[in-house]
Parts: sequence; C-alpha cells; structure tokens
Amino acid sequence: MEGKTTISFANVSANYENGHDVLSDVSFNISGGAFYFLTGASGAGKTTLLRLIYQLHKPASGQIKLFGQECDSLSRNDISALRHKMAIVFQEYSLISHMTVFENVALPLRVRGFPNDKIKKLVTKTLEWVGLGKYADVYPLELSGGQQQRVSVARAIIIQPAILLADEPTGNLDDENASRLMELFIQMNKVFGTTIILATHNKKLLETYHFPIITVENHHVAFSGTTPENDSARKWKGPKPQAQNYFTQLSKQFEDIGNA
Repeated sequence: MEGKTTISFANVSANYENGHDVLSDVSFNISGGAFYFLTGASGAGKTTLLRLIYQLHKPASGQIKLFGQECDSLSRNDISALRHKMAIVFQEYSLISHMTVFENVALPLRVRGFPNDKIKKLVTKTLEWVGLGKYADVYPLELSGGQQQRVSVARAIIIQPAILLADEPTGNLDDENASRLMELFIQMNKVFGTTIILATHNKKLLETYHFPIITVENHHVAFSGTTPENDSARKWKGPKPQAQNYFTQLSKQFEDIGNA
C-alpha cells in the first residue's frame, strides 16, 4: 500500500447543516503509510475533513477517492466495506457504556464475523499491549479519561486499519498519557503501514513529533513540512519509540491467530 494514493480529494467543498461553507475547493492526495497532523482553529473544519474521509459527511461538490475508488458512485454496502478498512478515534471516546471494555474492543471483530475463539485471543492480546489487560471486565465509566481513550484506540488497532483518523485524541490527556498514545500511533504507522491523520491543538505534540502538518483555515487546507504529491511523512524524525515494539508482536499474534 505504501507509495500508492490512499486518500484523494479533487475540488471538494462541504457545508455545515445550516448551509454555510466549511470547506471550499479542497484538493490533495495522501499516500499509503503517511502520517499527518491536522490543525486549525476550532470550527475551521478539521472534524468535517475527517468525517468526509470516513464517509460520514457527503461533499457538496467535488470528488473523493479512497483506495482508488470514487466514493460518490458507491452503494451503501460498498461504503460499509470501505469503512471496514478504516478506523476513527474521537476525543470523547465513543465507548458503549453498558458494554465491558472487552466487549467494546471486540465489537469491530463481531461486526466482521470473527469466531468467538479468535475474538477472545485478539482482544486479550490487544488490551495487554495498550496496558489494560486487567480491565477487560470493567465498564468504561469506571475508568479514567486516559484509560477510556486507550480502550478507544484498542478498538481501532484491533482491525489493523489501512487508514486511522484521530480527532483530538489527546485533548483530554496529560502529557504522559498523550505521549504514550502517540507512541502507539507511531508504532501502528511504522509496523502496520497505517495511514494516519491526527487532529490536534497541542503545540507540544507538533514540536516534539516532527510529522508534516495539514492546516485548515479560511475554508481551505495547506500542507507544511512536505507536499501531498511527494510526502515524506513516513520518515520518522521524532524521538525513538521505546525498545519494546508492541505492534511487531501484536502483528505476529494476528497472523498466528489468523492461520490457526
């Protein structure tokens, strides 16, 4: 997937529900395996951009392609199939309060029809790697904000998505938990080759982790640190991740279980 265009916008415009413009004539290409920060003032359109990619918001005009497919001509089933290749993490966690941590993380696998024995192995291993193995039977509201966010990330990680969209995932976290979450995303990008777009207001993250930036301003987007046609987002320039590589091991676990 790396090197191929994964996300393509051509002259895309989008409106708020009240009809006011939020994005206008936006065009760019993002290649597989890239990692971008997404910034902009509150209300500038960052969330709308992510929702357009995830096909939760339809453009007013223009064309969006995902994995080479033109989205405006896809059926509902086709869009559902596309979403199976993607995951989205929200700042507000979006966990289901009456389901345990285990069941929240297992949900994407159940939707995809995985058998129960594989679900148990995958969920158990994934929770271990995000440091929540002992919380499998706990309900979300019994966890801290940082722990809930890691459950949300575990739910995204478990399907090994080709695209991960993260909307202010560190917004409610202290510096330590924000750094831990960033390490998980970095490993996901490096090991799985996941294309990641992470929306943030956190200047410390932008200064510490030197990924290129997409800025949304005045209804348009601008790229800095690279160009979308020749991006260098896969070249990691920030602090080295910890020696223990969660995702190399997790990826092998997925493979072993899949071949079982």
